[in-house]
Parts: sequence; structure tokens; C-alpha cells
Amino acid sequence: MQANKYRLKMAADSDPESDVFEITDFTTASGWERFVSKVEEVLNDWKLIGSSVHKPLEKGEYNSGTWEEKTEEISFADYKFTVTHHYLKEESPDGEEKEEPEEDAFPAAMQDLLCMNNDFPPRAHCLVRWYGVREFVVISPGANNDAIISESKCNLLLSSVSIALGNTGSQVPLFVQIQQKWRRMYAGECQGPGVRTDFEMVHLRKVPNQYNHLSGLLDIFKSKIGCPLTPIPPINIAIRFTYILQDWQQYSWPQQPPDFDALLGGEVGGVEFGKLPFGACEDPISELHLATTWPHLTEGIIVDNDVYSDLDPVQAPHWSVRVRKADNPQCLLGDFLSEFFKLCCRKESTEEILGRSPLEEEGKENADISQALSKLTEPTTVPIHKLSVSSMVHSARKRMRRHRRVEESPLSNEVLNSILLYLFPDAAEKPSNGSEAKPGASNANSPPEKEPENYNLYNQFKSSPADSLTYKLSLCLCMVNFYHGGVKGVVQLWQEFVLEMRYRWENNYLVPGLASGPPDLRCCLLHQKLQMLNCCIERKKARDNGKRPSPLDSSAGSAGERKASGSDNGKATQNSSGTEDRRERGEANQGKSWESWSDSEEEFFECLSDTEELKENTQDNEKKEGPPKENKGAPRLKAEGRLRPHGKLTLLHYIQEPLYIPVTQEPAPMTEDLLEEQSEVLAKLGTSAEGAHLRARMQSACLLSDMESFKAANPGCCLEDFVRWYSPRDYVEEEGELSARMKIPGNMWAEAWETAKPAPARRQRRLFDDTREAEKVLHYLAVQKPADLTRHLLPCIIHAAILKEKEEESTEDIASVKKGILQIISNASKLLRHPNPDYKKLEEIINQIMAVETIIARARSLKAKFGISKCENIDEREDLERFVNSLLEEPEVSVVGAGRGPAGSIIHNLFVSAQRLAESTDEAALMTLMDEESVKSGSQEERRQNSGAVSDFPPPAGREIILRTVVPRPAPYSKPLPQRMFCVLMKEDFRLAGAFSSDTSFF
Repeated sequence: MQANKYRLKMAADSDPESDVFEITDFTTASGWERFVSKVEEVLNDWKLIGSSVHKPLEKGEYNSGTWEEKTEEISFADYKFTVTHHYLKEESPDGEEKEEPEEDAFPAAMQDLLCMNNDFPPRAHCLVRWYGVREFVVISPGANNDAIISESKCNLLLSSVSIALGNTGSQVPLFVQIQQKWRRMYAGECQGPGVRTDFEMVHLRKVPNQYNHLSGLLDIFKSKIGCPLTPIPPINIAIRFTYILQDWQQYSWPQQPPDFDALLGGEVGGVEFGKLPFGACEDPISELHLATTWPHLTEGIIVDNDVYSDLDPVQAPHWSVRVRKADNPQCLLGDFLSEFFKLCCRKESTEEILGRSPLEEEGKENADISQALSKLTEPTTVPIHKLSVSSMVHSARKRMRRHRRVEESPLSNEVLNSILLYLFPDAAEKPSNGSEAKPGASNANSPPEKEPENYNLYNQFKSSPADSLTYKLSLCLCMVNFYHGGVKGVVQLWQEFVLEMRYRWENNYLVPGLASGPPDLRCCLLHQKLQMLNCCIERKKARDNGKRPSPLDSSAGSAGERKASGSDNGKATQNSSGTEDRRERGEANQGKSWESWSDSEEEFFECLSDTEELKENTQDNEKKEGPPKENKGAPRLKAEGRLRPHGKLTLLHYIQEPLYIPVTQEPAPMTEDLLEEQSEVLAKLGTSAEGAHLRARMQSACLLSDMESFKAANPGCCLEDFVRWYSPRDYVEEEGELSARMKIPGNMWAEAWETAKPAPARRQRRLFDDTREAEKVLHYLAVQKPADLTRHLLPCIIHAAILKEKEEESTEDIASVKKGILQIISNASKLLRHPNPDYKKLEEIINQIMAVETIIARARSLKAKFGISKCENIDEREDLERFVNSLLEEPEVSVVGAGRGPAGSIIHNLFVSAQRLAESTDEAALMTLMDEESVKSGSQEERRQNSGAVSDFPPPAGREIILRTVVPRPAPYSKPLPQRMFCVLMKEDFRLAGAFSSDTSFF
């Protein structure tokens, strides 16, 4: 018996159910309670607890004021919610004390329900439009959560809202978004001391027939408020009807599309070399919305039922207009820029785009090397002129045109010749002597007479002057890319351009459209390369003509200034103290000719006779032994390369011999890539003593050349003589010796002086090898890919686009356009000066340019529709221009005088014309009606009689009605509280948004 009890006990202990012991702790917060607590925390953090005093709303404040919002994330179990606080920012004057709220005062939201100063705001949150509140909080489902559709969940959320408002004492309306988001359905509540407002909403797809007019809506409102008083207090009514005008066929669009077959055209938007097209290809204004408003009505004044309506839009006391813009209308300038910008992403080379090189195809014909050798050994007479590079280029151009099939040539000969004549106007008349510059080349180099603001934009964008060859080339390439074959046309034109550059180099023709002098580092690299080629042509012409290169007319003053500026760039090791004397030296350099300048890259020396060698040796011995006491009879070298005496200065060792200024070489011009390359080479030499010494020697090439020229012009001179001319401040006249820095051991000037040999400039190795530099430039141009070329010229295109928009804006005078252009200039200036600008930021700038073009096109469209150009009354015309500019910049514009003002009459006529056009079926009748409409004479009644049964306006696209009243609710002895209902009636949308207040103390 005892054992059985023990076994039973063991069995009971082993039973798993006997181990389960659950205790429900009802003091722990549930998930719903935690959700309510989080809502309260958010309200406390935003300081939305208790009551607050707000100043009365002014008229139009919802439109002109600033709306702000705050957002927090909360969760109910695993369901995410977003809490957003929307409020109108109020600016309180400094030092003004906040008023204490009155006891038992209505919440500000209840007062806003009755305010009529901001009915139908044009741009605001939908709850602001429906309920007129200035501050509210919305709880909406998170981004990835499902909509709250079930009634039980909606009630649970509303209960949470009510508890949170009651616990915190907040008087801000709190809404919950329910149903699908596209329906914009909200339910909410606002609590105050002894009062509560419930926000309810009804949304249907179709308008019920019994509620399709004002009388039916009044019945709903009265039944909902359930006023126990008899008679019911008056109901205030505000009504707005919106009419949409979509048909603009009776008014021609002022922007004509360009003639794609014509090269030259003067019409608006037409294609013309050197001018970018401008304007929209389609009407950028798609619709005009007219809102006719009756702001203050009562139930007994107006009749609107299913049989009759007093709501005539022409008689409405207030009109307002807004325009609906076309989404991304096609604009010519924007398309030009976008298509050209796309070339930046192309990776093909010229050969890959055009196929096999024509020169390679020509090589197949002469592939046999034996034939080439036999041609070399055959004694055939070949004219010398056929061996020049220009003749080979000419034959290459012929072969290119012969091998290029018709379908492979996007540019016809007519188009290509027109473009080349535009780029090179001096090619129309070729001079007989090839060594002379073409007519007009010198004129093209002169700077244009333009406004400094526009002309100096190239400095900000690092592009090129607006009249330069680079600028014109960018416009032509942009036009060819858009109209003539895309990237293939671009490559073909670029090949022709490179061949023209080669031809001009070989025949000494200056390139037109480029400023004289060294490359301008403020411009794009391609422009600098073309300027470098011009410098090479000038030097080559000077050698061939036996005179010093001088792009300007040889007046001593102007030439001296150019020489002085060149010396500063080329002689990096010169002391700044010698600038004035170098300028004097440069002035004198203009009068001397170079008789036998070498045309080779190598260094050439003239053979010296025995006597001259003896003289040179004697001079060296004199240097070693010291200066002779008597100068008579001392053998010295023959002076060469003298320009003129340097004032009254004489040589220190030969007192009777004047000191002569020598003819020196011009410093080598450099482009920014060469300067960068030189800087990298010098930086790689390191900081060691040997590297620093080598760096100094590399930088002193110009100094060494000038020393050699000075020795040749002044036989028997010494370093002190050279310093007196080259850097006077480094020679102390009182002490008759060099300055302290010149006496430092290992001084570079002393080493260079010992190294320098007497050699006039004409027999020195050229500091600037124009032949090599020209070939480098031509090679650089030839290997450019379309993407590289586009990146070089994109600043010029943006520069041209901004100039075009400034030109077009000057006739329109739109404030937003002026501001937009200044913003584009600011952004582009920062971006384009970077060597490798960000493509995304470049695309943003192009989009900004397109946006400005669109605004200008919209302004012209509206001015054409309102007939501003035909208006003869000056005051009326100015009013219409202000009205059109306001339409572009503001969401909604009031029409002065409603339907009876100048703008209202034009809008009325637009609607009448559209109605006549819609009803008319006979073409002759249509033309007659349009002619009648052009005449604005006649009364309203006459126009109605002439139009027959056709209404002046179409049925309203939307009707909005606001009903307001103040009644005690729910009992007759309750407080009189504001009641409001907003009604929206559209073709496929019916919405009632009601705010019904009730007394929670006396009910």
C-alpha cells in the first residue's frame, strides 16, 4: 500500500502538465498601452501639451507663410507608424511677451474652422484646405506597411488618439490616416476644455444625384449637426467653381520649329551658324484653370438645385487663375546641350567611328615594298613644291574624300564648305604668295567690342571669348551633332578642321579668331593649343620673311610692353629688380632684323677663321690675367647682334667702349599642360643639393641665351657689365661691385656666365622650337576622340547657352529667370574650372539651363495667348505683363476686376472661343466665329444671342463648397460651437470632410 502511494506520487511528479504554473501579471503594460504612451511622449517632446495663444490669421497667410513639419517613427507591436507635425511658422516680434491663454477658451483649431481669410489655399496640405487648421498632427502607416482598412483597427487607433489627447491636455488636432493612401482618408479629433471636435470624412467615386447641388449638401449638413434650435442659425457658404481650358488651337504657338533642311534661317528657332536655337517645339502651357469664387453667401441669397442655379461664373465676384505647365516640354536649346553632352560618354576613337583609315586603304594599293624601292631609285624629276607636307595633306584629303562613300559622309560638300567658310572667313580670298597671311586674319585677332560682363564670362568658365575660333567651332560641332549625322558628322568636321590647321601651318597662314600673344591660360586647353599653333606660325613666318616676329605693328612703346611681359614668363630665375631695364631692352629689340635664322632643331655654329680664333684665345687670356690698363691695340672679337647702346653706360674693362643692348630670343610660350608637365619634372628632381642645382640650370635656359647674346654684342665684357644691364639692383654703383647675393659661392649667374659662349641670337639654339611645338599641337589635335573633344568644348557650349538665355531674357524681364541665370553662372564657374568636372554636376547645370529656357518659353506662350503685343493701351499692357509674370512665379493669381477687368475679358474670350470651336462642325462657320471673336465690341447679351445655345463656359471640372455655422450641440443648452463641412464634387470624386464640435460638459 505504501509502495503504491509512492509510485503514484512519482507518476504525478513526472507528469509534464503538473510542472506548468502560469501567472498573469495585469500590472505589465500591453502593446496598445505602450503605443498610447509613445504617442504621448512625441506630443511632449514637441511641446504640444496644454493650450497656447495664436494671433488671428491674416488674409492669404496660408499661401504667403512658411509651412514646416517634424517627423518621428513609432510602432504598435510590429506595425510601424510615422507621426508628422505640420504647422504654419509664426514670426513673433522680438521682445514681445507671450499672452497667457484665457481660461476655458476654445482651441485655436476650432477658431480656424470659422476663419474665412484663407479659404481655398492654392498650395497647402489637403487637411489645411478641407478644415482650415494651421497646426495638426498626422499618424500614418509606415512606408512598407499595409493600409488600415478594417473598422476595428480604425476604431482602435482613434481610441488611442483620444486617450493620448486627454492625458496630455494637447489642443492640437490629431488625425489618423485610414484606407488606401491614394484615397487621402483621415479621421481625427481635437479636444479642449469641455469641448471636442470630431473630424469625419466620406469619399465616393461618383456623386449621388441628390447631392449634386448646393441644396442637397445643405440637407446633409443640417442633418449631421442635428441642431435642436428652431429656426436654425444662418449657414455661411463659400463656393468655388473651377473651369479648365485645354484647347489652344485658335491661337497659334509663337515658336516655329526649325527648318531641318535649311542651313541658314532667320526665323525664330531656325538653324544659323554661330547661333544656338532657342524655344520650345511644343506649347509649354497645357491648361489654364479658372477658379470663380463666391466667398460670402448665405442660404437664402443663392439658389442652386437640380432645376436652376444662380451661380453664373461671369457674375462671380472673385476670379483667380493658375496655369498647368507641360511636363518636360521639348526645347531646342536643351536638346542641343543634352545631345552634345552625351558625346562625353562615347569611348570610340575616330577610326572606330568612321571605319578603316583612308590612308591605310591607300597603303594597300602600294603594299609591294619592291615597287616603293624602285620608285626611289628611278631617276624621275619631282618638283620641289610637291614634296611639302601641305601637298601631302592635300592629296590625303583627296584620298579621304574619294574613299569615303556617300552614305558614310553625314556632311554634304555644301554643308561642309559653308561651315568651313564660317570658321575661316579669310579662306574666301587666298593670296597669291603663300607666305603671307590671309586677308582678314589680323582683324580676327583684335578683341571684340562687347559688354565686359558678357565678354568676361569665358574667364569664369574657362571657355574662350565669344568671337573666337574655338567658340565658333563648338557651336558648329554642336549643330552638326544635332542635325547632320550625330557623332559621325562631328568626327568628319573635326578631321577637316585638323587638316585645315595642318595646311595653315605649312603655308604660313595665321589662324583667324585668336588673340595675339602667348596662350591665354584663362581659356580652355584646346583654345590654348590653337593659340600655340598661331605663335609657331608667327615665328616661322618671321624666319621665312627675314624679320623679327611681331604680331603688332612695330611701335616702340607697345612692342616693349609685350617683350617685358614675355620676359617675366620665360625667365624664372631673373630678379624682379631688373624688370624696368628688361623692358627698356625689349623696347629696343623691335628695330633689328634677323638675317639668317636657322630652320633646324639642332644647334648651328658658323665656322671661325684663324684670326677670330686667335682673338677669342687672346680674350680668354685677358680674362685670366686681369683687365689691361690700356685698351688700345688689344685684339677682341668682332661684335655681333647689337641692337643699340644702353644709354651712357660703358664697359668696365674697356671704358671707351659703350655697353650695347643685344638682340635676344623671345621666351617660349607654353600651354597649361606643358607648364604642368614642366612642374612635374622639376618636382621629381627632389630637394637634394644636386637636384636643386640641376633644377636651377633647367630654369636658366633663357638667362644663358641672353648672356651669350650679350657677350657677342659686347666683346671684352664681364659679369658685372651684364648685371648692370640685366639686373641693375644687383650692382652697387657706390662700391663698384656686385651685390652680396651675387658673391655667394656657387652662384648660378656666375656659373652660367662661365659656361656662356659669345653667340648672337641668330646662331643660338632656339629657345622656342616652333617646328617641334607645331607638330606636337597638330598631333594633339589629330588624336582627339569625340569624347575628349566634347569635354574640351563643353565650357564653350555652356558659355554660349548662357549668353543666349541672357539675350532672350532681356526682352522678357522675368525676375525668376534673372535669378536662375545668376545661379547657373555661380555653379558653372566653380565646376568648369576644375580639370575633371563631375558629370552628374554638369548634367545638373544643363538641367538648370533647360529650366530657364522653359520659363522663357512659357512666358512667351502666355503673352501670345493674352495678346499683349496687340494691346495698344500702355497701362493695360503693363498690367497684363505683370499678370503674366505672376502666373509664372506664383501658384495662383487673382484677376483684378474678375470677369470685367482686362485680363478677365481676355480669359472669358478664350473660353468662349474654345466652346464655339468645340460645338462648331462647319469649317466656314468656324472661321466666321473666330473672326467675330477677334472683335471685342458688343455686350454680353449680344454675344450670347450670337452664340445661340452654346454656353460661354464648359461644365465646371470641380466644385468646392464650404458650409459653416455655430450651433449648440448636442443639447439646446450646450455651448454654441463651430461646425464646418467641406464638399468636393468632381466627375469621378465626391468627398465630404466634416468637423463637428460638441459640448462634453453640458450634454
